[in-house]
Amino acid sequence: MGNVTRYPNGTFCWIDLETPDVDGAKVFYRDLFGWDMDDRPAGEGRTYTVGRLNGKDVAAIHEDGKGTAAWGSYISVDDVDATTSSAQELGARTLTEPFDVRDAGRMSSIQDPAGAVVGLWQPQGHIGAGYVNDANAWSWNELVTEAVDDAQEFYGDLFGWETQEIPAPMRRASFSLGDLLIGGIHAPTAPEGNTSRWTVSFTVADADASASRVEGLGGRMLLPPMDIPIGRFSIVSDPAGASFTLAAVPGGALRGVDGS
Repeated sequence: MGNVTRYPNGTFCWIDLETPDVDGAKVFYRDLFGWDMDDRPAGEGRTYTVGRLNGKDVAAIHEDGKGTAAWGSYISVDDVDATTSSAQELGARTLTEPFDVRDAGRMSSIQDPAGAVVGLWQPQGHIGAGYVNDANAWSWNELVTEAVDDAQEFYGDLFGWETQEIPAPMRRASFSLGDLLIGGIHAPTAPEGNTSRWTVSFTVADADASASRVEGLGGRMLLPPMDIPIGRFSIVSDPAGASFTLAAVPGGALRGVDGS
C-alpha cells in the first residue's frame, strides 16, 4: 500500500504535528524521513507546512502556541457536524467546533470520554495523506488509555469499530471496521504514564538505524528497539519532545485504507 485516493468514513486519514519550533521540526523530519517541505498559507499570516514523499502529502507541521509538541490524528467522516454532535451525545467534549478549512475540508476536534484528543475531517479538496504504509510514511495509530473498555465502547458506538483482544503483557486490542484494520488500543505501561492519547507510527526500513538517526538529529530514544511478532519497533521523540513510533515490519503495514 502506497498511494491513497480515498478514505472511508470512520478511518484515519491524516496526522499533523503541533510544535513550538516549526523550523527545527522541518529540518528534523526532512533529515529523518527524506520529506520535502511545502509551506502553505493557513490564513492570518500563519503557515501550514506539508511534508511530501514521492510527490504526495504524508503529514504536516504547524505552530503550537502553548509551548508543547505532539502529533495529532484525524479520522475521515462524511459529515463532521453530525459526527461531532454524536460524539458529544456519547460523552465526548468538543474542543473545536466544526469549521471550514478553506476549500480543503471541514474539521473539528474532540476529546473522548477518557481524555484522548482526535480530529474529525470531512474532506473536500484534501482527502488527507496521499501516501501511507510505506518506508518513511505514516502507517499506524494506537490509543494508549487506562479506560480500555470505555474507549472500545465509545469508538464502537461512534464509528462502528469492532475490537479484538490481542495477547500481550498489557491489555491490548485491535480496532477494525468491516474488513479494514483501523488501529490499536492498549493499557499504558509504567514508562508511558496514564495520560490517554492517540499515538502515531511510521514505517522504516531499519528500526535500529532510524532510532540511532533520531538521536543523531537531536531527538531522544524513549524505548530502545525491540522485537515484536510482526517485526521490530522503537519509541522516540523529536527535539521538541513530540513522541512517535518507528516500526520495521518485513511483511508490510497491517493497517487497511480502502480494502485493497
